[in-house]
Amino acid sequence: MDRLSSLDASFLYIESDEAPLNIGTVSIFQAPESGFDHERLVTLIRRRLAFVPRYRQRVKAIPLGIFRPVWVDDTQFDVSFHVRRSALPKPGTRQQLDELVARLMSRPLDRSRPLWEMYLIEGLADGQFAIVTKSHEALVDGLAALDISQVILDSHPDTPPGPPDSWRPQSEPGSIELVSASMTQVLTHPTAALDIAASSVREVVTNVQDVVNGGVRAVQDSIQSVVSLAKLGTSSPLKAKLGAQRRFQSLDIELEQLRHLKTEARRAGIEATVNDIILSIVTGAMRSWLVKHDSLLTGALSNGRFRALVPVSLEAPGPDPDGLGGRVNAYLIDLPIHEFDPADRLEVVVNQMSVLDPSNEFMGAGAIVQIAGFGPATMHALGARVAATLARRTYDLTVTNVPGPQHALFATGSEMVATYPSIPLVPGQALSIGLTSYNGTLHIGLMSDRDAVSDLSVLAAGFNDSVIGMRAALNQRNLRGNRGALGGSGSAPHLRVVND
Repeated sequence: MDRLSSLDASFLYIESDEAPLNIGTVSIFQAPESGFDHERLVTLIRRRLAFVPRYRQRVKAIPLGIFRPVWVDDTQFDVSFHVRRSALPKPGTRQQLDELVARLMSRPLDRSRPLWEMYLIEGLADGQFAIVTKSHEALVDGLAALDISQVILDSHPDTPPGPPDSWRPQSEPGSIELVSASMTQVLTHPTAALDIAASSVREVVTNVQDVVNGGVRAVQDSIQSVVSLAKLGTSSPLKAKLGAQRRFQSLDIELEQLRHLKTEARRAGIEATVNDIILSIVTGAMRSWLVKHDSLLTGALSNGRFRALVPVSLEAPGPDPDGLGGRVNAYLIDLPIHEFDPADRLEVVVNQMSVLDPSNEFMGAGAIVQIAGFGPATMHALGARVAATLARRTYDLTVTNVPGPQHALFATGSEMVATYPSIPLVPGQALSIGLTSYNGTLHIGLMSDRDAVSDLSVLAAGFNDSVIGMRAALNQRNLRGNRGALGGSGSAPHLRVVND
């Protein structure tokens, strides 16, 4: 019987119908000749559940709410309840899939059962299907639990057997046992009594000793930085009261185009990584959207600050020319949305990223390094967890940028051709952006409140404009610097917005 950490419990306390804390992944697969169906997926999940034992446990509250809840085995666990099936009407477009994903992610999970769901979405065009995973942030802590979308994938079409699974659910503790165990913990650990008050509030508990529980003890100095930054505060049109419905949109950028921009930036004297390029493209897209909403120079953004919480991959020693691998830390970055020239925006981003102090992260550095190999789904979940723990007034936007493998992955012989993160919205913030690089492509998932950001497609189109604008700006700078020499291939970069 494991007790939820204060951090995990806080995710349950702050969750509401308007702000369900569901972290998700939308993966597109090409079915093999033998086909793929619901029974095949259920069989795969049964084989892999031993890798994620938390996915067979549910949350059980302590009577009278006198202490944090505990994880208990679900004695009625039924994998077929969690692995569900749906289908798109013809023609099965990506836009139809995105609309379905938005509806699925808008619904809170059933707390009487293990906090996850998986959907097989059939009927996509070209013989494709999708697997949509949905897990609660309290479930995926990166140390005791991974995201289930990670463990269903293999590097080869042949499906290896899962680990031996002899799981038998333990009987659930009764009320007297739960209260007795809780009181014993309070009496033997007096500081834990502070957690009793957590059940009566709907904000994150900020007790450092509890937040770092579970192996994340290296962040005490980071908390001081967070507190100092919290005093600054920000305000933007994205800070809005959330409704119960969401919008989701997916789009792709070829990594080769980003590498070309990196080369052009170097020719222009800007030593940028691919991650710097990506963040600058996000900045350009946000600038375009804010201009359309008359929010750039007036009102909330007149102070020039637009801050993003950015879990990023920092370059590690050894071969990694794109800066797509290595350690993953999280920082608060002021996006240079007021810079008109895309090359100038890139320079500002590069300067900010170059001075970040690796000893002053906002995530638990030790924990992040340990789990960096666990895969994009788990890393996005950790980024979303950090977003939920910081005071909402300290930043305007969550941008999770996680490197994935640059080779094909498979689920029982079906090749994954695309994977899009779905990052939950924290209360009061109407947009999140998730980015995953996989097998030569940057896959982007945009999640927004349905009413507060009713023109999500406009923001998606802004990514295309941002890529083109950056290339033009770098070419122009190279033309000036090389006395008229051509600064690029002259062909427009290709970005596919899948909903257009």
